Amino acid sequence: MKSKPLVLICFGTRPEWLKVKPLINKLNCKLLFTGQHQSLLNDIQFDYAVIPRSKSTRLNSIMEDCLSQFPNTRNFDYVLVQGDTATAFACALAAFNNQTKIIHLEAGLRTNDLQNPFPEEGYRQMISRIANIHLCPTQRSIDNLKKENLDNYYLVGNTSLDNLISLRDKCSYDNKILITLHRRENHSLIQEWFSQIEKLAVEYSTFEFILPIHPNPNVVKYRNLLNKVKILEPLDHNEFLQILSQTTLCITDSGGLQEEASFLNKKCIVCRLSTERSEGIDSGHIVLCKNPKELPKIFKNVIQNYRIDSESPFGIGDSSYQIQKLLETISVN
Repeated sequence: MKSKPLVLICFGTRPEWLKVKPLINKLNCKLLFTGQHQSLLNDIQFDYAVIPRSKSTRLNSIMEDCLSQFPNTRNFDYVLVQGDTATAFACALAAFNNQTKIIHLEAGLRTNDLQNPFPEEGYRQMISRIANIHLCPTQRSIDNLKKENLDNYYLVGNTSLDNLISLRDKCSYDNKILITLHRRENHSLIQEWFSQIEKLAVEYSTFEFILPIHPNPNVVKYRNLLNKVKILEPLDHNEFLQILSQTTLCITDSGGLQEEASFLNKKCIVCRLSTERSEGIDSGHIVLCKNPKELPKIFKNVIQNYRIDSESPFGIGDSSYQIQKLLETISVN
């Protein structure tokens, strides 16, 4: 009987953790934590850790620490990285330098604009150039890789949806508006976004506007602009999903929330110039809002037609099983 490949799963941020978590009981694996989000230390167990030591700028520090402390991968068949973080790129590069095969989970997402989102678009494009196996959430992701003359791509859906199966039949629309804003490209606009959202909360007073505040100082410093909006301290993922399951719609710049909301039949107003999840625009789950001044009009249009009952374009919640079966059939050359 063919033995299961041994995989080193790398992660450093909470979104990465949530997307690799469904794989842990499905694969023969060990875990490497890079410390990009130190708060994860209280929640999880892992086999290897990168200790933050570098004194350079934050993104460069992550790179330097991962490259200098990456474990010997000689006994691993694959190193798996997820998405487009500094952790993902640094660990992929370290594995490449060790001549260990790389699996890229959530491969093929593109805006084709290196500044939006920055630095994520650059990281995911660079990972694609050195990855050996591309696990793609959608056919459009595969099409993006085909255009770049890459191969060994597989359609597996998105693992984040595996976490939501138990909630799918328990959703409601309880006059709640869920808001998350934190991305780097929005930091200079947070004041304007918050001002517009506060006005909406006053105008649409029958709705409860809920913002779990991101701890980034560039976000927190404007929290005093929000009075009618209910501000919550950062939530654990189960608490967050409970609110999401009850919300009417979302206002966000998050990538993962676009996927989760669509799976639970919630619409998202996405506060960004572009989205690498354009399938959600086509399915009707996502509406782009490119600047704060557009938000009142877009919100009015969406809130008048917030219900949606169409299939999520990001998968059906069985991605970890699909990946397990795939890796059991692929030979390690």
